[in-house]
Amino acid sequence: MKEKNIIFLYLNKYKWKYLLGIITLFIVDFMNLYIPQFTGEITDGLKDKTMDMNGVIQGIIKILLVGLVLAVGRFAWRYFIFGSARAIEYDLRNDMFAHLERLSMGYYNKNKTGDLMAHFTNDLNAIRMSAGPAVITSFDAIIMTLMVLTKMILYVNIRLTLLAVIPLIFIAIGGVYYGRSAEKRFAEKQKAFSDLTDQVQESISGIRVVKAFVQERQELKAFARANQENKDKNMKVVKLQATIMPLLDIVIGLSSLITLLYGGYLTITGTITLGRFIAFNQYINMLVWPMIAAGDSVTFFSQGTASIKRIQNIFRQQPEVYDEPDITDYKINHLEGEIEFNHLDFRFTAQTPEVLKGINLKADKGSTLAILGRTGSGKTAIANLLLRLYNAEPGMITIDGIDIHKIPLKVLRENIAYVPQDNFLFSDTLKNNIAFGASTKDIETVQKAARDACIHDNIMDFPGNYDTLVGERGVTLSGGQKQRSSIARALMKDAPILILDDSLSAVDTNTEEQILKNLKNNREGKTTIIIAHRISTIQNADKILVLEEGRMAEYGTHEELLNKQGIYSKMYEKQQLEKQLEAV
Repeated sequence: MKEKNIIFLYLNKYKWKYLLGIITLFIVDFMNLYIPQFTGEITDGLKDKTMDMNGVIQGIIKILLVGLVLAVGRFAWRYFIFGSARAIEYDLRNDMFAHLERLSMGYYNKNKTGDLMAHFTNDLNAIRMSAGPAVITSFDAIIMTLMVLTKMILYVNIRLTLLAVIPLIFIAIGGVYYGRSAEKRFAEKQKAFSDLTDQVQESISGIRVVKAFVQERQELKAFARANQENKDKNMKVVKLQATIMPLLDIVIGLSSLITLLYGGYLTITGTITLGRFIAFNQYINMLVWPMIAAGDSVTFFSQGTASIKRIQNIFRQQPEVYDEPDITDYKINHLEGEIEFNHLDFRFTAQTPEVLKGINLKADKGSTLAILGRTGSGKTAIANLLLRLYNAEPGMITIDGIDIHKIPLKVLRENIAYVPQDNFLFSDTLKNNIAFGASTKDIETVQKAARDACIHDNIMDFPGNYDTLVGERGVTLSGGQKQRSSIARALMKDAPILILDDSLSAVDTNTEEQILKNLKNNREGKTTIIIAHRISTIQNADKILVLEEGRMAEYGTHEELLNKQGIYSKMYEKQQLEKQLEAV
């Protein structure tokens, strides 16, 4: 999308509704002009005794009819223009969320959640205001001003009109200055709100850590700083806005003073009638709204422009991982599970060191591959590359002999069940969390997956059983319960490839043994990759890869690696000793 045209793409979608709204607004403003005229005619008729009671009643009926047209017209332009602004906000929110879901992990690694949340609240609200109230106030100000001035010149007196509108020139001058300053201050205000939102989001998400380390006071200080910054930036906007109304009052006061002095003189000398003098004063009062609207329009447009630039920055981002039309083979719709790494090298960015170096191995369909290594050795990177959360170089990873880049992303990820390290659970029921992403959500299938993950008995102990709400990120569950719920979710998917990324670290050895036994019984003919620190978790795997600083340090079966007397053997001896000490 082009930098300056994003909002116009959405405005164009509803251009006919906007046009109808503006036409209706034109009719409303045009009819508005007749109320002062009818009032003036009634005044002159009564003063000159040329109008009887029937004439007065007819004048009142005219005013009432105009009022009825105004009521219908105002409903119509509000419906068309404000409704379109809400629709634009709705479309933009949908498109922005869809775009964010397409972006790769690299984008989320560099951007804060609080900042993204601010885009969906403050920024979209500012854009809606600029697409609704700002549009209506700006058009209303222009149409009403031109119509009122024309009526004042033709119906009352041209010299009086010209003198009365001289002060209005200062509003145009002030509007230019205000617009330039307002956009900058609104951008600063939105940034401060994003920082505040992020501070609150992080503090609440990490409340357990905050309390465990007794950091409430420090978090309160950090929040106070962010809150003060947000207040200061908002006060700058308030001060700027506060200068508008006094200036408008001065301008309107000057116009009213000129009207009373010179208009009164023209009335006394008989140049204009009393009725027209009264009508002129009403016309001057009708110019008050366009003057206020002009200031509001500048405010709305300035804030909207700042927010559009922030939203535009999101749409400018492009996913690093995507289906390339000239490479992707869309005929592929199923995978068997044979995985091969061919001289796999990987680094997250050009500036960071290599995470994986020269990985060469093959996992046959239906086999279990275990990956062992110290923290930071590159184990999780392999899982991320298989899911194409990040891109490896073409040809370095194949599944069923097919370059992973040729497999459509949707097909690839549908054929892989993944249990990540953080065991994320949604703020929903246990049933819905386990059935998340599964083709079927019937309770029998959910319960079977839960039994295989050894979480069913725990769930039945909860007051709501499978309808128990787990809270945000599964806060009401223990670490082991979250891990087993995540495993159940992966088993529900019943995919040809299963990846467990350190997913048994929080369960006891007996439970771990039972889960692994269930996996072996239920996943015959399907490929499983187990990433772990404990050798007890992976010792029965068909092949075990030991990573050391991103390299293949050792590779083989449990017995083969023990016989090598290398890294694996030392880790095994150390863990066996720890187990004996725990038993004592």
